[in-house]
Amino acid sequence: MNASNPFFDNIEKKTQMKKEDIYSIADSVSNADFSNPEVVRQLIARIGRTAGVPVSKEKEEALVKAITSGNVPGNLSSLSKMFGQKP
Repeated sequence: MNASNPFFDNIEKKTQMKKEDIYSIADSVSNADFSNPEVVRQLIARIGRTAGVPVSKEKEEALVKAITSGNVPGNLSSLSKMFGQKP
């Protein structure tokens, strides 16, 4: 991945996550089985820990259900609404 990409600079600023952590997570999902609820739970937990954002059991279950069923929002605005945040 391109370390000088402004897209990742913006994510780093908004999430307080280091670029290296973002790249590591992105690499780990490249071959992930998103139909497996346990894989999805582990990914949600990792992202939450890395970003310093607690994920309630209710939110985790909603995310797991959406991801494993293939019902993932296609844009940032919809994804932000799913998390209850303003884009």
